[in-house]
Amino acid sequence: MAHGHSHGGHNHHGHGHGHAHKPADFGWAFAAGIALNLGFVAVEAGYGLLANSMALLADAGHNLSDVLGLAAAWGAAILSKRPPTRRFSYGLRASSILAALANSLFLIVAVALIAYHAVIRLIIPDVVAGDTVIVVAAIGIVINGATALMFARGRKGDLNIRGAYLHMVADALVSAGVVVAGIGIATTGWLWIDPVASLIVAGLIFLAAADMLRDSVTMALAGVPPGIDPDKVEAHLLALPGVARIHDLHIWPMSTTEFALTAHLVMPGGFPGDDFLAGCAHGIGHDFGITHSTFQVEVGDDCGQGHGC
Repeated sequence: MAHGHSHGGHNHHGHGHGHAHKPADFGWAFAAGIALNLGFVAVEAGYGLLANSMALLADAGHNLSDVLGLAAAWGAAILSKRPPTRRFSYGLRASSILAALANSLFLIVAVALIAYHAVIRLIIPDVVAGDTVIVVAAIGIVINGATALMFARGRKGDLNIRGAYLHMVADALVSAGVVVAGIGIATTGWLWIDPVASLIVAGLIFLAAADMLRDSVTMALAGVPPGIDPDKVEAHLLALPGVARIHDLHIWPMSTTEFALTAHLVMPGGFPGDDFLAGCAHGIGHDFGITHSTFQVEVGDDCGQGHGC
């Protein structure tokens, strides 16, 4: 709950915790997803070499990057549950942001490798066993689709979970594209279809990676989290009774699921009491999902002794 106290009769501070639900535990989904995809990577890479398919090898490389990303996200989820210490007063919640950043970098490395080998295959074509490509990629659709379903229910509330879900969905679509490429090779004999399919795979991965990289870098730099409009937050606070002005409004992520806010509320009519601060915290948590909020109430007209308004 919020509380307030006076400083020299002018400034009052309150801190509130929103009533957000505890993030869901996806440990079983991470374990199953890693096991399924790691096994499929070995199968897909092996048959990619046997079939001489750059598309299969490209998809195997992408799946391997997803395994590394899932492992990093799982590790961060575990670290995020560690309690705060004197040195890390927020605990290790921010490790989930670092995991999301690492995940996006894994994907970019995979894109570079896929594109490099696909261009070489375009320059120097080679025979591809289309039937093998079709069968193995079809198995990939099933595995990646099943893994995506494991993360579906948490995709809206956590950047890591959303990343895992979108990557698995993209993998299923990519595998579908590889099936189409295999059918095209088997029916036409056009060898260029395989590397072109690889480049399409690389393009899809890059789009997902760029989105993840943008959001994770924003969070790592303590930017306003995606999905929170600071103008709407300010308008919400200005609409509170007695609030004349607002300054020093800051919103930043503590993790990929928990966000914090601080703000100075100029209230010339006087400090309204602890219930007002509790209401502020509840409203911000309910309307914007910001679970840790701190408010300073300034009752004078000087806007906080020199602070700009």
